[in-house]
Amino acid sequence: MAGMGLQLLPGANALQVARAVSAKMDQLQQSFPQGVTWFTPYDSTTFVKVSINEVVKTLFEAMLLVFLVIYLFLQNLRATLIPSLVVPVALLGTFAGLYIAGFSINILTLFAMVLAIGLVVDDAIVVVENVERHISEEGLAPREATLVAMGQITGAIVAITLVLAAVFIPAGLLSGSVGVIYRQFSLTIAIAMMLSAFMALSFTPALCASIIKPNQHENRLLGWFNRLFERTQRAYMTRVHQSIRHTPRWMLLYLVLILGAAWLFTRLPSSFLPEEDQGYALAIVQLPPGATIDRTIGVMNQIKNIVVRNPAVTGMMEIAGFSFIGSGENTGMGFIRLKPWGERTKPDEQIGPFMAWANHALSGIKGARIFVVNLPTIRGLSKFGGFDMELEDRAGLGHDKLMQAQGMLLAKAAKNPALLGVRPNGLPPAPQLKMSVDRVQAASMGLSVSSVYKALQLMLAPVYVDDFNYQGRVLRVLMEADAPFRMGTQDLD
Repeated sequence: MAGMGLQLLPGANALQVARAVSAKMDQLQQSFPQGVTWFTPYDSTTFVKVSINEVVKTLFEAMLLVFLVIYLFLQNLRATLIPSLVVPVALLGTFAGLYIAGFSINILTLFAMVLAIGLVVDDAIVVVENVERHISEEGLAPREATLVAMGQITGAIVAITLVLAAVFIPAGLLSGSVGVIYRQFSLTIAIAMMLSAFMALSFTPALCASIIKPNQHENRLLGWFNRLFERTQRAYMTRVHQSIRHTPRWMLLYLVLILGAAWLFTRLPSSFLPEEDQGYALAIVQLPPGATIDRTIGVMNQIKNIVVRNPAVTGMMEIAGFSFIGSGENTGMGFIRLKPWGERTKPDEQIGPFMAWANHALSGIKGARIFVVNLPTIRGLSKFGGFDMELEDRAGLGHDKLMQAQGMLLAKAAKNPALLGVRPNGLPPAPQLKMSVDRVQAASMGLSVSSVYKALQLMLAPVYVDDFNYQGRVLRVLMEADAPFRMGTQDLD
């Protein structure tokens, strides 16, 4: 098995690159030798595609719920249609704003769009409800009712928009990694809110004046709802009047609620970003210093044989000699691909329980430290999910004391039941072999010291010696001994 990784250039579109790579690999597949095929062990665009589908799903769900709720309360099909038309228009304008701002459709902007879908209809609902109220209660014509209603709520709509903008826009001006993360999120919501207000002050009133018609007959099918709503309204107004007569008591209850909220805020766990189930897990393998590549490959095969038996796993690609904590013959990693989210319906098939199962199942493999971790929510902020810590020797006590402190910290952290996969993000020093050349013996054999060192270098490490042309490309020639003949000190005899 041979693997390769692709890194996007700044500004590149991940979905377009993924489609182009897939098409190119399908084209190259035709020239592969018989029995050779290709697959993608890790594709970061899968999560993006699912997120896009969720946005589309949420969009239709929001439109349907808005339609049903408005029709249930207004019982006017024409009035119900107006907010349903505002949603796609406002979202289209939001996409245009993202394009002008230089943003892309990514996880952060998609999350913002999901939130904005439920907010962009608020202003339209307020306008439609106020217009319909003037038509039904005061008998005004749609045009006059729209003018009266807009004169009453225009200031409120502008104020609400400014309040929301004052909340989200400053979050987009933060510096550091927090600002980079939340800039697109906050500005996407701000753009959607401003478009929602613009639609409520222009598009929605025009639709109200031209579409809404007064109801001539009561909807008999919803008579039960009207009677229930009237009883609820009367009970609510009674409670309001009673509360007004006992203002100090309710103010005291309000103070208790504020204190309770503050207390809960200090007790709730906090984190920088939530963990995400991206459909993949990462197995990090570390063998003792000096372990050979063959031994590492053997451990990787044991891991694969155990992991693929889990019904939530579709496959695993293992890499020996390299991992995200360092490279060397005693390191390795594996990309564990899980089934699509819709096929993992059981609780123990989700990413959290799966990692707990995998770490427990792989703990029986002797002679290696194995950790199954989640991928970071946002690539570049960390190597894996969770959080990182660093130790600093400010007193100059030396490397040994620093490693001793690291071991004590890891041992105590591993005992905490709230932590999973406690590990060092680095490799311990590899064993070294010191050699000295017998100059007298070398001279008697007609060898110089430099030639002996050069021969050792050619044997143990790749050394560039020349170039050659192959199919119109210039390739480098590197020399070193074959792996089986440079794995132990006996090979130096």
